[in-house]
Amino acid sequence: MKRQKILEKTDLKAALYTRVSTEDQAKEGFSLDSQVERLRSYCSARGWVVHKEYVDDGYSGRYIRRPAYHELMEEIENWDVLLVLKMDRIHRNSRHFMEMMDELRRREKEFVSMTESLDTSTAMGRFVVDIIQRIAQLESEQIGERVYAGMRQKASTPLDRLDPEKSPYLGFNHPFGYDYIDGSLTVNLVEADAVKMIYQLYLDGKSMGEIAKRLNRADTPTKRGGKWDKRTISKILKNPLYTGQVLWDGVVRSAPHEALVDEGVFEDVQGIIARRRARLPIKIRR
Repeated sequence: MKRQKILEKTDLKAALYTRVSTEDQAKEGFSLDSQVERLRSYCSARGWVVHKEYVDDGYSGRYIRRPAYHELMEEIENWDVLLVLKMDRIHRNSRHFMEMMDELRRREKEFVSMTESLDTSTAMGRFVVDIIQRIAQLESEQIGERVYAGMRQKASTPLDRLDPEKSPYLGFNHPFGYDYIDGSLTVNLVEADAVKMIYQLYLDGKSMGEIAKRLNRADTPTKRGGKWDKRTISKILKNPLYTGQVLWDGVVRSAPHEALVDEGVFEDVQGIIARRRARLPIKIRR
C-alpha cells in the first residue's frame, strides 16, 4: 500500500527521460520533441512537478553508456518517479533494465511507462513490466541479427558488384590517417605521415610501447586528441585498411580508398608481430 500511495501524491518530482536512436529518428512519433511534449502533458494531468528532462539524442537503447541516462541515475536522489513514453525508450536490454529497476527499488523510486499504462507500485505492474521488456529485447536481438546478416553479405561482396551510389564501408570508428567524408575515406596528410612512420619504426625494431612514447613526446595527437598507447599502435599495425582494403568480421576485401602502406610492408609487420609473440627470431624481407 505504501508504494501505491506514493504515485497518488500530486507533488511528486518526475524525471522525464527521452531517447531516439538513428533508426528511431525516421519513425513518426519518436521525435524527441514529441516525446517530451507528451510526457509534460502526462505530468500536468497527474499533478506532478517536472524535476528535469533527460534527453539522449542518437543513442541506442541496447547500451547504458548514454550521457543523459548516466546523469539521470547520478541525480536519482533529486526525483521521485522516472517517467518514459515507452519502456524501450529507457532500455532494450532486459538485464540492464532489471539492474535499473533493482536500483530504483533500493532507492524507493518508482517507474512509469506512459503509453503502456504501467507503474511499479503494484505486483502486477512489476510482472507485466518484466514480460514486456523481455519481448522488447527479443525484437532488438532479431533486428541485430538481420543487420549482421546484411553487413556480412556486404562485406563478402566484391567491390565492383556493390551499389556505386552507396558507401562501400561498413560501420567503424573513423580511422587514424583518413577523414570519413560523404561515405568515402580521404587521406589526412598529417595523420598519414604518422601512420607511415609507425610502420617504419616497427620494421626498424622499435616496440609498440616505444613508438607510442615517441609519438607522445612529439605531441602527435590520436584521432580523438588523446595520448598514444600500445593498444592504439597495435590496432594501426594490424589493420589492412592501410593497404587499401577493409576488414569486417574476418572478411577482407578491396576498397576504393588510397593505400598508405604497401601490402608487402604490411605482411612483414604481421610476421614480426607473430614472431615477437612467439619469441622467435625476426625475419624481414628487403
